[in-house]
Amino acid sequence: MNRFAVAVGVALCVPHAASAGDGAPATPDAATPDAATRSAADQPAWALQVTPYVWATGISGRLSPFRRAPTVSVDRSFTEGLDDVNFAGFANLWARRDRFVFSGDIMYTSTTDDDPFGNLPPLPAPVPPGTKIKGHVDTKQLMATLQGGYRVVDTPAFTLDALGGVRFWHIYNEVKVSALGMSRAYDESFGWVDPVIGARAFVGLTDELSIQAQADIGGFGAGSDLTWSALATANYTFTDSLSVSAGYKVLDVDYEKGGRVYDNRLSGPVLGLTYRF
Repeated sequence: MNRFAVAVGVALCVPHAASAGDGAPATPDAATPDAATRSAADQPAWALQVTPYVWATGISGRLSPFRRAPTVSVDRSFTEGLDDVNFAGFANLWARRDRFVFSGDIMYTSTTDDDPFGNLPPLPAPVPPGTKIKGHVDTKQLMATLQGGYRVVDTPAFTLDALGGVRFWHIYNEVKVSALGMSRAYDESFGWVDPVIGARAFVGLTDELSIQAQADIGGFGAGSDLTWSALATANYTFTDSLSVSAGYKVLDVDYEKGGRVYDNRLSGPVLGLTYRF
């Protein structure tokens, strides 16, 4: 239908405000002093941390967010999508009690595309050939991944968590067409839920430096045909409550139902700031 198709997923292409996408985030449990320096018996009842992060992601794949729209190919880098972004925010929450763990990751993006292509909604009256038609497409996208699990390995230098949960997607698109003083608007939204299973591993290198990796896979036809994500970060702890993480994240999803297509891979570097309390 237009580059709105690009906008739908490219909403993700921004220097956002803040895993995993899911699956996972730029939030290392690794960066927590409890994981690096203390045994489970010495740890407090609850360990909590919040990480706003930036995901400078590009997008490649296929999109058709409206039932009546054609499927278009998308291949856009992070810098190519910046002009279309109104807002993008990413945040991760991580918690642990004894050996039980919880991971939550939220992504919200809003984009506007003023150069659409493809089949646009017709105007109220016929438009003479050669008339310049303006198209304006707003896209809002929400993705949230919630996972719970159990710490199967817990040592001062290495931890391994087994995880399972769901990934929720919701996409809203509105297209406005105008010419010769006439205008028409059309909007549509769709969403789905994917079950996911995964794991997260942490390795402490020094008292301050650590690495963490998290991955998951899911969908299995329940929502999308297949979805998976992977994140790896290096983490540096400044204080007991503050650390920074940098790494790379990939989120892939293949959804195709009801005439809508969202078959894309989002990937790029991440930078996060973690606060623990």
